[in-house]
Amino acid sequence: MKRQAKTHEWHQRHINDFYVQQANAQGWRSRAAFKLMEIDDRDHLLKPGKVVVDLGCTPGGWCQVAVSRMKGQGRIIGIDLLEMKGMNGVTFIQGDFTEDAALAELEAALAGKPVNLVLSDMAPNISGVILSDQARVYGLAELALDFAVNHLEPDGAFLIKVFQGVGFEAYVKAMRAVFKKVATRNPDASKDRSRECYLLGVGLK
Repeated sequence: MKRQAKTHEWHQRHINDFYVQQANAQGWRSRAAFKLMEIDDRDHLLKPGKVVVDLGCTPGGWCQVAVSRMKGQGRIIGIDLLEMKGMNGVTFIQGDFTEDAALAELEAALAGKPVNLVLSDMAPNISGVILSDQARVYGLAELALDFAVNHLEPDGAFLIKVFQGVGFEAYVKAMRAVFKKVATRNPDASKDRSRECYLLGVGLK
């Protein structure tokens, strides 16, 4: 199939996607909002008064959910390489999370306070080369895990998107080494053809 035809096919699937349509109708910035809402309905991660860090937050769907469910009580800090339209209740940092300067800015925004919840829906630019893409995914995931371990309060939680395949089992093992509880979450809003899943770690060992 030619690239133009593939692009058209993807666009048609996207605009006809139930969750895309619901996001547009309900005012969510992305269909990903429904994934976090479903997980939070089960695990009750977003609570008023908490400190939440959203890694890879643009366009802001997860931040929106956090703002709504925390009822304006607490702190939400989001960081992304891409610009995000401003949102009440969210401190946004535009920067590359993989670089020391952006990490330092994020840590400065925390002002020494421990984090209750780290969210990561980050994904690298996809090349189409599966092994290379998987390496990029887990490179980001390892940095996110390192951040969570160094900044979460003892009873804090870490929710991250990963993709099943090369590197998955090793990453689960790494999470189990530092969290008391590790669970897999597969929200209905994840696309049927996607290999994505979410890992939830709760309580640092």
